[in-house]
Amino acid sequence: MPKVLEGIRVLEQGTFITGPAAGMLLADLGAEVIKIEQPQTGDPFRAFRGGLYSPHFQTYNRNKKSVTLDTKAAGDAAVFDELVREADVYIQNFRPGAAERLGAGCERLRGINPRLVYCAISGFGQDGPAARRPAYDTVAQAASGYLRLLVNPANPRVVGPAMADALTGFYAAYGIMGALIERQRTGVGRRVDVSMLEAMCHFNLDAFTHYFSEGEIMGPFSRPSVSQSYVLECQDGKWVALHMSSPEKFWRGLALAIEQPGLLDDPRFSTREGRIRHQDDLIGILGEAFARHPRAYWCARLEAQDVPHAPMYDTSEALADPQARHLQLEIETEHPTVGRWRTVRSPVSFDGQRGTEVTAPPTLGEHNDAVLGAARERLAARR
Repeated sequence: MPKVLEGIRVLEQGTFITGPAAGMLLADLGAEVIKIEQPQTGDPFRAFRGGLYSPHFQTYNRNKKSVTLDTKAAGDAAVFDELVREADVYIQNFRPGAAERLGAGCERLRGINPRLVYCAISGFGQDGPAARRPAYDTVAQAASGYLRLLVNPANPRVVGPAMADALTGFYAAYGIMGALIERQRTGVGRRVDVSMLEAMCHFNLDAFTHYFSEGEIMGPFSRPSVSQSYVLECQDGKWVALHMSSPEKFWRGLALAIEQPGLLDDPRFSTREGRIRHQDDLIGILGEAFARHPRAYWCARLEAQDVPHAPMYDTSEALADPQARHLQLEIETEHPTVGRWRTVRSPVSFDGQRGTEVTAPPTLGEHNDAVLGAARERLAARR
């Protein structure tokens, strides 16, 4: 894949997910991302079973370089400033005020390098009554109204991955790239601010639009009811997902696939509005039908009738699907000390070229000699 951000140097002083996710997205596009970590311990997300290479850390730190600096020490602080002079982007996800205490505030860093795009990621924003509250993924999902759309009232518990963390990283990378494009015209960088609360409220835009336009407060079953989405267990204990939407042809195909061609003659199901209103009845009918045969049988019949469906895979199955293999979603590389390392490639292709090359997440301080050595040489020459 073409490295469309080649030549862009990013300093990432990020921990856990939001900052590292933003850095990884830029690295996937070819930027040189230098992750600045604390000596000995590094990003807290590294810690795992007595080591410093956890699956959590690996998820958001591929294609990066790792250096260790203690910026409270005068020598390391000077090296940090030298890195800032040569950087295009700086990313941090400290609590508001922490960067300034560490000598990494926006005003100081952009005083060193006016071309710097400075990105500050927070939980609730840089100011306001909640600005200094601690924020993690579930907190942001709840505060934005999004968690309410995921929790089943009959079994109220948090489900799913860290969406708020990852999405905030996406929005941060989006803002950074906008600022880089503007800098081509102006020659001057920007401060980019994004919070988890703002990111999740924007991601939850559909629910807010329904409320603004119709006064409707959406719940966990609102969208699946309107979109006519189903998950159905098959005879072999495996599951199939359907997303029927509104075209009548899909329903007629489904009726033929389950050998109930008269399904839509039932007044409850003869119209889209009726199917939405009586979705619970449809769940019962479809559930009984799908329980009679294994998943492979149903997938073949649904595909033959052009019904929108997919096997509901777990992570051990999804990348083995023929289409996933065709798209080369699983990629791998060899790390000199960690060994074979596998991941899922960037979903973006340019001119038909997929991003199948990857660098494994760095071990702590792996690039100290190369990166910090060069910075110290520049610093010595400047003196």
